[in-house]
Amino acid sequence: MKLNRSLPIALLTSGLALSGPALAEDSSDPIVIPVHNWSSQIVMSNVTGQIMEEAGLAVEYVTTDSQAVYESVRLGDVTLEMEVWEGAFGASFRAAMEKGGIVDVGDHDAVTREDWWYPMWTKEACPGLPDWKALNDCAEKFATPETGDKGRYLDGPVDWLKHGKERVEALDMNFTVINAGSAAALWAEIGSAEADKRPVVVFNWTPNFAEAVWPGEFVEFPEWEEGCDTDPAVGPNPDALYDCGNPSAGYLKKAAWEGMEAKWPTGYCLLEAISFTNPQIAEMAKLVDTDELEPEEAAAEWLDANTDAWEPWVASCKA
Repeated sequence: MKLNRSLPIALLTSGLALSGPALAEDSSDPIVIPVHNWSSQIVMSNVTGQIMEEAGLAVEYVTTDSQAVYESVRLGDVTLEMEVWEGAFGASFRAAMEKGGIVDVGDHDAVTREDWWYPMWTKEACPGLPDWKALNDCAEKFATPETGDKGRYLDGPVDWLKHGKERVEALDMNFTVINAGSAAALWAEIGSAEADKRPVVVFNWTPNFAEAVWPGEFVEFPEWEEGCDTDPAVGPNPDALYDCGNPSAGYLKKAAWEGMEAKWPTGYCLLEAISFTNPQIAEMAKLVDTDELEPEEAAAEWLDANTDAWEPWVASCKA
């Protein structure tokens, strides 16, 4: 059934509630969806929430820390998490899973990567890239008054726990790590370097809109091995953690409070069904980062343009 998104949500949900018994089993309590501090997650969370509202479910959004959220999900304080990035949040997710109360609801189709990154003009100044040793040999070309004779690497915000400082120490790199205050600060750094093609290396990830705006490459560090973040013996430096790159084809999972399926069976069904691709997530982020829409507006626009993607999810969970 094609939903008329121009109708008020209350009218939509009341009409849908009469169409099948599954919706009657769902609690009237709101499904609590967390939002963090990067645009793809915020828009995706709003897309998910609006899909659930279309299916007759109540939704509430709360701002949460991107690492602490897994404990919140485990305890049922929030209901789900839409973007579990292997590189950024795998450790926090695994720790919560070991305690119990949180469930793995499957992967998105998207494949993730998050690591040190540079726009292609940087390679002209440091032709040995993407090898990390070549980057280190070129460190002085990334120096700023802030870092003296060392190269400047702009890492993600502190609460993203990207471990840039630990990697620099583990690999004895001639770089100083500066933490950006937000994702927007990362984009501003790339944009300001573009005018005069200044060499720059920053934290970046895929999927996001930046890959379509600024072609670039990830720095190739020693290949990720399981345990690189927990066992000093893993990786080239036997005395340090974080001496290898992040996974180059990481997962993007969904997680839920273990009580979600019983309390909101339709909502849990939708969470299982929802799966986004790299281009879809990049488009969601672009609507905010480039087109400057508010997240809820971006979500509504994406849903209107992609009914063939999400309407089957609603139909299958109401059957």
